Amino acid sequence: MRPARARGSARRRGSCPPERHGCLRRCTTARLPLHDRPPPSPRSPVTSSQIIVLATPLFLAAIAFEWALGAARGRNTYRLADAFASIGAGALSQTSGVLVRAFTVGVYALAYEHLALWRLPGDAWWVWLAALLGYDLCYYAYHRAGHRVAVLWAAHAVHHQSEDYNLSTALRQTSSGFVFGWVFYLPLALLGVPPPVFGAVALVDLLYQFWVHTQQIGRLGWFDRWFCAPSNHRVHHAVNERYVDRNYGGILIVWDRLFGTFVEEDDAEPCVYGTRTPLASWNPLWANLQVYRELARDAWHARSWADKLRLWWMPPGWRPVDLAASQPRPAFDIARLVRYDPPLPRRAAWAAALLFAAMLAASAALLWNAQRWSGTAAAAGVLAIAALLWAIASVSARRTGAAAPSERLGTR
Repeated sequence: MRPARARGSARRRGSCPPERHGCLRRCTTARLPLHDRPPPSPRSPVTSSQIIVLATPLFLAAIAFEWALGAARGRNTYRLADAFASIGAGALSQTSGVLVRAFTVGVYALAYEHLALWRLPGDAWWVWLAALLGYDLCYYAYHRAGHRVAVLWAAHAVHHQSEDYNLSTALRQTSSGFVFGWVFYLPLALLGVPPPVFGAVALVDLLYQFWVHTQQIGRLGWFDRWFCAPSNHRVHHAVNERYVDRNYGGILIVWDRLFGTFVEEDDAEPCVYGTRTPLASWNPLWANLQVYRELARDAWHARSWADKLRLWWMPPGWRPVDLAASQPRPAFDIARLVRYDPPLPRRAAWAAALLFAAMLAASAALLWNAQRWSGTAAAAGVLAIAALLWAIASVSARRTGAAAPSERLGTR
């Protein structure tokens, strides 16, 4: 009888024979005092790459709406091949960014850890607001330098190469901006902005700029005076002499008003979009290499070693006197610009669309699972996406790397 009472007492205390009930783990945990029980596994926070994946359907829906609105108004601003190229450049930027994120995040974290003058509290609302304002000011400086320093322009030019201006242009981003971009944000680390706050406000600043890439929204009155708005940013993307290298602000246009780089859109002078040295290609891979190749070629032919180095750090279009004399280029003339627009047959359009859908699916898979994949697997994924982008460009036009038109037109 005693064994029976013992077994009953054990059941009343919450234990049970594991061999009979198959609940060894549950019963063992039940016996532990609350303070000794293992904490529940925390859920992994959503990464910035996963946020981009979640936002992509919204981006595509907005693009479809803008296209439909433009078609209904008789002001369609889209070409299929151009939209595929712009979105493809964005996909390449995001997926290749996975491979260098340890560098971009690590540099800021190291600067914050060892050089910060003080540590700001990450849970204070004013820190978030100050960090957003500070980031936007740093972005202004980086953006302005990206138009005035040749090697920085080589990275940033990707965003400007589309000769259309629509919401797909917003997604057209460089894959090499990480090389020097981190330098401009170090002041935030020195001022003690915590890395999580920095990452969050950087994403906010980036996402804000999506909606300003449209021709379907006109002037917005008082809003245009304070914020980067569609009218202000159309000016920024134009190659007209009146507009070029103006309106750098990301969220606030106030920075341009303060530092003398603001110009208002003039209805009497419509914006002409693109770059002064046209890309003449639908290939995002070539888009990322075009300006670097031109700089490397000029550096190779320059006679002076000082000029070979100076070429990379002078304003875009600058060339040594000897090189300008031996290999002259005609001055930019907006009247001579020829829009790159090869015909796209229906069958080619369908083939490009199928490849584009596969590229989007592959990009989403890589970005969503990047934290769980090894570096080798992620690199293989990026190469596969690059191959799909090359195939899309090849289908969309027979010549995807045409450099001759770029050399014939302009100096930038």
